[in-house]
Amino acid sequence: MRTAQGPFPMQTTYTWTDDDGGTRMSLGNTGRPSGFSRLAGLFMAPMIRRETRRDLQKLKSILETQQ
Repeated sequence: MRTAQGPFPMQTTYTWTDDDGGTRMSLGNTGRPSGFSRLAGLFMAPMIRRETRRDLQKLKSILETQQ
């Protein structure tokens, strides 16, 4: 998935693999902010990582209770 517009163009990659009878999903984000977004990105990166981990943990919990 890729965004080309806005202050923070970014590419997100999802990878799904078999994992001992289950499925492992990996997520990677890359981007090159410019201008003010570059400075803001330094402070926002840890928050984005934390929120992404939280969202993925919630998704995992939802998917595992659906079985």
